[in-house]
Amino acid sequence: MDAKPSGSILEVRGLCKHFAGLKAVEDVSFTLRSGEILGLIGPNGSGKTTLINVVTGLLPATNGTVHVDEYRTTGRPPHRVARAGLARTFQTIRLFKDLTVLENVEVAAVSMGFPRRKAVRIARDLLEEMGLDQWSARLAGELPFGHQRKLEIARALAMKPKFLMLDEPAAGLNEEESDLLLELLGPIPETKKVGVLIVDHDMRLMMNLCGRLHVLNYGQTIAQGTPDEVRCDPQVVSAYLGSAG
Repeated sequence: MDAKPSGSILEVRGLCKHFAGLKAVEDVSFTLRSGEILGLIGPNGSGKTTLINVVTGLLPATNGTVHVDEYRTTGRPPHRVARAGLARTFQTIRLFKDLTVLENVEVAAVSMGFPRRKAVRIARDLLEEMGLDQWSARLAGELPFGHQRKLEIARALAMKPKFLMLDEPAAGLNEEESDLLLELLGPIPETKKVGVLIVDHDMRLMMNLCGRLHVLNYGQTIAQGTPDEVRCDPQVVSAYLGSAG
């Protein structure tokens, strides 16, 4: 049975990541439940991608803990973290460009232990949902940029995660493509029964997509709340939103 049990929870507590003297992430805590979208925003260099890298096991934590339900993922290698239910996309697209579009998604499903025939079915269904089915036999490197972004999301979903981490999925997209991304991402928590953590600088996308926002500056949390609450927070306006106005 593929469906994950409802009510999964990702708990990040007191997470720190230090590089020599630099405190890239310092004492960050948040909770994400299945069925919701949490946005992570802040200026460049505020620690957003580093935080995702620590949560998903690409970087070891200096301090703090990450739990998926009752399972502590802190200190586990990335493949163990993935098996625990965390999947991600990357700021810089990392597709297997010499494999077909279908094979890219199929490989992700196989990596989670699905047999080949089942993996192909998962891949075909996801490509149809993403509007990429007509591209399935093309090499991934031949896809237009916006389609490559969608393929990365399909590949992450093929891992049947409890939580999906999206690192700047709107980067490089024009306004029309960003609107299409909003339409694509909005239903995912409900249809896939996952929690979504998204990092992006497209504030129009983030304000419309996310139920809650968590704001970082210099690696520390400066605000949390609904988009309307965060939009009016003086620290956020000063550190981030004001500079974009």
